[in-house]
Amino acid sequence: MAGVFGRHYHSPDRCERTKMAEPDDTDASFLLDLGRHVRTMRGRRGMSRKVLAKVSGISERYIAQLESGKGNVSIMLLRRISEALATPLEDLLPSNESSADWPVIRDLVRRATPVQIAHAKDVLSGLGRFGGLEREATFHGIALIGLRGAGKSTLGKMLADSIGWSFVELNREIERQNGLSVSEIIALYGQEGFRRMEQAALSRLLARQEPIVLATGGGIVSEPITFDQILTSFYTIWLKAEPEEHMARVRGQGDLRPMADDRAAMQELRTILQSREPLYARAAGVLDTAGLSVEAAAQKLVAMVSPVLSRDAGAFGLREAAP
Repeated sequence: MAGVFGRHYHSPDRCERTKMAEPDDTDASFLLDLGRHVRTMRGRRGMSRKVLAKVSGISERYIAQLESGKGNVSIMLLRRISEALATPLEDLLPSNESSADWPVIRDLVRRATPVQIAHAKDVLSGLGRFGGLEREATFHGIALIGLRGAGKSTLGKMLADSIGWSFVELNREIERQNGLSVSEIIALYGQEGFRRMEQAALSRLLARQEPIVLATGGGIVSEPITFDQILTSFYTIWLKAEPEEHMARVRGQGDLRPMADDRAAMQELRTILQSREPLYARAAGVLDTAGLSVEAAAQKLVAMVSPVLSRDAGAFGLREAAP
């Protein structure tokens, strides 16, 4: 069958039938950790097993076995999964690395020039100065993160109106700048292409040097450098809700992406939320909207940001929130 990436692969079932020796306890533990990593990355990308199976060309049954720690996966199949998830292969492998900054540092190094790498090596070895590497204080406004259905667009607009700032929905900005819908961008350029455009759109917004209320896409946390830009440039708030509320709100909008026609939609949503929660939790503030009306949630959001605006808006010469 023709692969998504333009190559021809043997049927995954043929690979699945290739049996290896029964794993010992260490191998079994590794496979369990590997399965958890794959499930977590799939959740962060917001992909159901069905979607991952279609993009990777690997059977949904085998992906389920892999995620449960029962799949003796070959390196070739694992590479296809990493390509489908648009994530480095190493991110799927169990690791003792716990630093949240490591993926950011790794991706920055991959994009760096030889001169920048040499400078970084001097700094890390203690032979150089931080000098221009130090970040200047920036404050570009309020960013709202969270799963689809959290109320980022609705509450973001209400907050922007309340404090007299512009409201920007990042996904709409990406569409405006590229002349394509998000779904068309992903279909044409894949997840990796979309994330590049997402980062470019964010950089252009930051270059405007004006305070905004920004509603981000739910999966922005899966791109280390872009998410780090959000965290360091905005006062970031995680709009949190129960999975059932997320689902009800999304259905109320008539939007079931990426879970349309999926009988396991609710379980997939829980997987996505569980996978992203540690990243969402890096936000400076959390607003739990569970059980709140739109008006009550908006009032809480305004009250939450008022002290921030009084402190940071003055420091950066920005207009404070309206009383």
